[in-house]
Amino acid sequence: MHNMDEYDGEIDYMHQEDDWDRDLLLDPAWEKQQRKTFTAWCNSHLRKAGTQIENIEEDFRDGLKLMLLLEVISGERLAKPERGKMRVHKISNVNKALDFITGKGVKLVSIGAEEIVDGNAKMTLGMIWTIILRFAIQDISVEETSAKEGLLLWCQRKTAPYKNVNIQNFHISWKDGLGFCALIHRHRPELIDYGKLRKDDPMTNLNTAFDVAEKYLDIPKMLDAEDIVGTARPDEKAIMTYVSSFYHAFSGAQKAETAANRICKVLAVNQENEQLMEDYEKLATDLLEWIRRTIPWLENRLPENTMQAMQQKLEDFRDYRRLHKPPKVQEKCQLEINFNTLQTKLRLSNRPAFMPSEGKMVSDINNAWGNLEGAEKGYEEWLLNEIRRLERLDHLAEKFRQKAAIHEAWTAGKEDMLQKHDFETASLSEIKALLKKHEAFESDLAAHQDRVEQIAAIAQELNELDYYDSPSVNARCQRICDQWDALGALTQKRSEALQRTEKLLETIDQLYLEFAKRAAPFNNWMEGAMEDLQDTFIVHTIEEIQGLSTAHEQFKATLPEADKERQAILGIHNEIAKIVQTYHVNMAGTNPYTTINPQEINAKWDKVRQLVPQRDQALIEEHARQQNNERLRRQFANQANVIGPWIQNKMEEIGRISIEMHGTLEDQLTHLRQYEKSIVNYKPKIDQLEGDHQLIQEALIFDNKHTNYTMEHIRVGWEQLLTTIARTINEIENQVLTRDAKGISQEQLNEYRASFNHFDRDHSGTLGAEEFKACLISLGFDIANDAQGENEFSRIMSIVDPNRMGIVTFQAFIDFMSRETADTDTADQVMASFKVLAGDKNYILADELRRELPPDQAEYCMARMAPYTGPDAVPGALDYMSFSTALYGESDL
Repeated sequence: MHNMDEYDGEIDYMHQEDDWDRDLLLDPAWEKQQRKTFTAWCNSHLRKAGTQIENIEEDFRDGLKLMLLLEVISGERLAKPERGKMRVHKISNVNKALDFITGKGVKLVSIGAEEIVDGNAKMTLGMIWTIILRFAIQDISVEETSAKEGLLLWCQRKTAPYKNVNIQNFHISWKDGLGFCALIHRHRPELIDYGKLRKDDPMTNLNTAFDVAEKYLDIPKMLDAEDIVGTARPDEKAIMTYVSSFYHAFSGAQKAETAANRICKVLAVNQENEQLMEDYEKLATDLLEWIRRTIPWLENRLPENTMQAMQQKLEDFRDYRRLHKPPKVQEKCQLEINFNTLQTKLRLSNRPAFMPSEGKMVSDINNAWGNLEGAEKGYEEWLLNEIRRLERLDHLAEKFRQKAAIHEAWTAGKEDMLQKHDFETASLSEIKALLKKHEAFESDLAAHQDRVEQIAAIAQELNELDYYDSPSVNARCQRICDQWDALGALTQKRSEALQRTEKLLETIDQLYLEFAKRAAPFNNWMEGAMEDLQDTFIVHTIEEIQGLSTAHEQFKATLPEADKERQAILGIHNEIAKIVQTYHVNMAGTNPYTTINPQEINAKWDKVRQLVPQRDQALIEEHARQQNNERLRRQFANQANVIGPWIQNKMEEIGRISIEMHGTLEDQLTHLRQYEKSIVNYKPKIDQLEGDHQLIQEALIFDNKHTNYTMEHIRVGWEQLLTTIARTINEIENQVLTRDAKGISQEQLNEYRASFNHFDRDHSGTLGAEEFKACLISLGFDIANDAQGENEFSRIMSIVDPNRMGIVTFQAFIDFMSRETADTDTADQVMASFKVLAGDKNYILADELRRELPPDQAEYCMARMAPYTGPDAVPGALDYMSFSTALYGESDL
C-alpha cells in the first residue's frame, strides 16, 4: 500500500482511498480537522479569483469552483466549463478537472466524477489532499530531499536553534505550538517575543502563531487550537497542509538567505586573504627595516684604540648573535610560511596570486638576508684581526717603553761628561786615563747602537700598525735619535781632543783599561740579560711556551761561565787596588776609563740571579694557561665533532621523509611535528657548545686543530635544520588545506605522491618538464606527441611553473591535479547571487545590501562597488557585476 506522504510523481488514489478510510475510522476528529484545513487552504487561493467555499463537498459538486481552484494554483487555463445545471454538465466539469490533475502526473484509480458530483465527503477530501500534495508539497526540495521529507527537513533546520522544539513528524511534534512560533520567529523575529512563550501553555502558543500568521503573513487560519490540543495525535495531512503554507510564505526569504550566505562566504574569504596580505607586508617591512639598520653597523670598520673597547665590540656582537638575530631568523621563516599559506589559500579560493609590494618578495628578503650574513661574517673576522693587532701593539708599545727607558737611563749625563774639559789640567797619567776611559765609552757607545736601532725599528712598526699614541712614540724616538747623533758628534770631538793631548801624556794604567774593556761588555750582557728576563711574551700554543722554556734553560746553563767572567773582572779591580796600595799610586780611587764599578756589577749580577726564578714562575704559569687552552680546544672539538654530523644526518633524514612519506597527511604531520620536537629538544647541546665557544673566545684562542667545525658552521647548520623542518611541515599543512578544500581523498593523494616519487629520479623533491609530462601521462592525461599536445603541455606548465623555473614542486603538482576536478565559487555564481538579492535588477542598492548582508560585509561591498552607469540606473545604484569579476582577478576593483 502506497502512503500519500511518500508522494513520488504519481499517486495511486485507489490505494490511497483505503488508507484514507482507515485514518478517518481511527479518529473521526481528523475528518473535522481536514475539512477545516482543506477549506481554508482552498479559500486562500480562491479569494484571488474573488470567490470562497463554505462546504467543501457541496461547493465542488458542480466542478466550476474546482476548475477555478486548479487554474489559480497552477497558473494555467483549463478547458471551458459547462454552465448548465444538469448532472451531465457537472460531471463534465469534474472530469475536466480530474483530467487536468491526471495530466500533471497524478494517477487516480477508482475515482470518478460521479462520486464528487454526488457529494462523497471522503472522496472529495481525498481529491483535495491529492491537489495539495501535487501543487503545494511535491515541489518542495531541501538538500536533495523533496516532498514530505524535504518539508520536514526544512522545519528541522529552521527550528534547530530553539529550545523545547524537536520536530520529528507532522502530528505530535506540533501540539505545543512552539514549532509554529519558532518558524515565524526565525523569519520574522519582530512578530513574536519567543522568550515569553511556555511549553506548558499550548493553547496560547497555537493561537498566537495562528493569529500572527493570518494577520501578518497572509496565511489563513486552517487549524483550531482546541482541536489540536484535544486530539492525542493531530491529523498529519492537516498539519502538513498548514506548514507548507509557511514554507511557501518564507521561500523568497530562503532564496535571499542562500544568496546572502554565498556572498558572505566569498567576502569572508576575500577579507581573510586581504588581512593575510597586510600581515605579510608589515612583517616584511619590519624585517627589511631591521636588516637595513643592522648592515651599516656590521659594515662599520672604524677601529678602537684600546683592547677594552674592541672587546666590548666583540661582546656586543655576541649579544647580537645570541639575542637579536635568532628572533629575526624565526620571523624570516614565519614570513615564508605565511607567504606559502596565503598563496595556497588564494589558489584554493580561485583568486589571483598575491604579489607583494616592490622589493618585498621572498626572494628580495632572502637577498637582503644574504647581504646581512655576508656583512656579519666579515665583521667577526675584522673584530678578531683588530684584537690581534691591538694585542700586538700593546706588546710592542711596552717593549718600546722598556728599551727607551733603559737607553735614556744609560745616556743620562753622557753629554755633560763628553763636554767636560778636565783633560786640560790633568796630569799625564790622568790624561791617559781619560783617553782610555773615552775608548771604553766608545766601545760602550757602539754596544748601545743595536738598542737604538731596535728602538727605531719598534717605533716604525708601531707607525705601520697605526698605533693610536704614535705621535708621542715618534717624539720620544726622535729625541733618542737626536741625542744619539749628538753623543756621536761629542764623542768624536772629545776623541780628537784627547788624541791631540796624547803626545803629552804617556802614562797609562793598563789594569784599569783592562777592567773597563772587560766590564763594559759584561755589563752590557747583564743589562741585556735583565732586559730579556723582564721582557713580556705572548704565545698561543704549548709548543711556543715550550720553546721559550728551552731557551730559558739554555740561558741558565751559561750562568756558571758568566760568574767566572764576573770573578775575573772583580779580580782585575782587586789587582788595581793591590797595586795602588802596594806602590802608593796617587789615584782618585775611581776607574778613569769607565763608570762601571764592582758594586754595580755585583748589584746587576744579583738582579740577574733574582730575575731568573721570576722568569721560571712566569713560564710555568703560561704553560699552565696554554694547557687550559688546549683543554678548552679539545672540549669544544669533542662536542662539535658530534653535533656537526648529527645536524647533517638530520638534514638528510628530513630530505628522505619529505620524499618517502607514508600514511595519511595527518599521520605525516604528526610524525614531522614529533620529529621537530626531538630536534628542538637538542637545543641545550647547541647552547652548551655556545658556552664552550665563549670560553674559547674569552681565552683569545684563535685556532683549533682538533676539529674542522667552527661555531659559525654549527650555527648556520642549526638554523638551516630548523628552517627545513618548518618548511616541510608547512608543505604538508598546505596539502591538508588543498585536500580538504578540493575534496581529494587520501587514496588520491597517495596515488599522486607515488606517481610523483616514481618520476623524481634524483630524489630532489621536484620534477623536470619531461619527468612531469611522463607523470601526467601515467595518470591518464592525454598529451599527444604532436603540436596540439605540445601546446596543451605548455598550458599546463604555465600553471604549475608560472615563474618558468623549469621544475614542478609537489605542492604545485597536487594544486594542478585538484584544480582539474574541483568545484569552486566563480564570478558568475557570485554575480547570480547578487542578482537574487537585487530582485533581478542589473544593479543593487545600499539598502538592499544592508538588509541582506551582515553590517561589516555590507560596508565592505559598498566601499568597493563602482556606481552603476547602465541605461536603467537610478540614484545610488551600485555595479555588482564588475565587483564580482574583480573578486576573481578578472577585472580591477
